Amino acid sequence: AASTRSPRPGSTPSPPPTKSAIMMKIAVFVAVLVAAASAQQYQQLRAPIPILRHESQIHPDGRFQYLYETGNGIQAQAVGDQKPAGRDGPIQSIQGQFAWTSDDGTPVQISYIADENGYQPRGAALPTPPPIPEAILKSLELIARSNPQRK
Repeated sequence: AASTRSPRPGSTPSPPPTKSAIMMKIAVFVAVLVAAASAQQYQQLRAPIPILRHESQIHPDGRFQYLYETGNGIQAQAVGDQKPAGRDGPIQSIQGQFAWTSDDGTPVQISYIADENGYQPRGAALPTPPPIPEAILKSLELIARSNPQRK
């Protein structure tokens, strides 16, 4: 025997889902399945990249050095040291470089110094600023001459 439920007192029965609501639920379910399948496929395509070489030394006085090389050609190394104390305490100074091959096969190498003057990278792959316009250079010279106390 089929049971018929009567609504609770004070409540109204909900209408049956519309065709568009059912289609929306199916579309969301399919989208979730596709996303899960593609994520799993993507993870399977990217094998872990091995570390071929890794060395690291850290000293209590703030000195350190490290280097590593990975199976896909990435290389990095750095040496850090403490310079004598400035007004805010000792200054960490780091010199290093890193290199890799870009997607188009171009070797890229960046060397850098990081110290009290900030991070200073160097390398052919880095963008260079445009030259300072002549009018700006003349203005800067004029300002420097008219205010000799400023450096």
